[in-house]
Amino acid sequence: MAPASRQGHLAMLAFSALVAGSFSLGAMAAPHISPAALTVPRFALAGALVGAAAFATTGIRRSAFVAPWRYVVLGGLLACYFVLMFEGLKTAAAVPAAAVFTLTPLMAAGFGWLLLRQATTPRMALALAIGALGAVWVIFRGDPAAALRMEVGRGEAIYFIGCVAHAIYAPMVRKLNRGEPAVVFTFGMMVAGFALLCLYGWRDVLATDWPALPAIVWVCLIYVAVAASAMTFVLLQFATLRLPSAKVMAYTYLVPSWVLLWEIALGRPVPPLIVLGGVALTVLALALLLKDE
Repeated sequence: MAPASRQGHLAMLAFSALVAGSFSLGAMAAPHISPAALTVPRFALAGALVGAAAFATTGIRRSAFVAPWRYVVLGGLLACYFVLMFEGLKTAAAVPAAAVFTLTPLMAAGFGWLLLRQATTPRMALALAIGALGAVWVIFRGDPAAALRMEVGRGEAIYFIGCVAHAIYAPMVRKLNRGEPAVVFTFGMMVAGFALLCLYGWRDVLATDWPALPAIVWVCLIYVAVAASAMTFVLLQFATLRLPSAKVMAYTYLVPSWVLLWEIALGRPVPPLIVLGGVALTVLALALLLKDE
């Protein structure tokens, strides 16, 4: 395995662990605050952290902001994803929501072909299919009858739309990057996303009684801004410049397993044993993709 490829895999391993925490904490915080009101300060704090990191490391040159529309496109996709994620978590449990997230690699492979003509090998296609099957298993809670009736929860359906935006984001990073360092490119996207969110959610921000919010909202906000935004955005940008889109998003297959550990650590209910079979399939899918490397 080439050093650059190995670095990409390590970045995505950390990405999957950090992202998982946002599902458990988000499900606990979502009933207490509107998705837009939570996402606006999230982008502001994460953008400030990434901007500080950019100035301290590579610096930010004026050439990085040539064609600023690129950052608007990427920021819009990520803003859409996070707003819909927290909207979905109002009614969806953490593990089923994480399972919806694991449908992203299959969609990313399709968008990777459409935008970059990235081919999918037979083994990758098999792995994506197994991962999708595992996701569907968890989403329908191991009930074939519910799958046949397409009984999808409202929260899962809302979040799925956000995951479509996330799947487009991965190949778009590679398509739109013009050699800018990952941290600088992430900063530009965060600034654009924050501006778009302010236009969309300023009423929710002003209507929120911030001092009265429970502690879990502030814990969730700090975590998602620092760990699940600033850090994961840089990791994702770093990895997408070193790995094909389908392999980058394949690490989302680990997220339900990480979420189970988060749920246990936080003392929250663990899904029934039959549902865990779907989680096992997602881990198998990841193993197949890594073997392809």
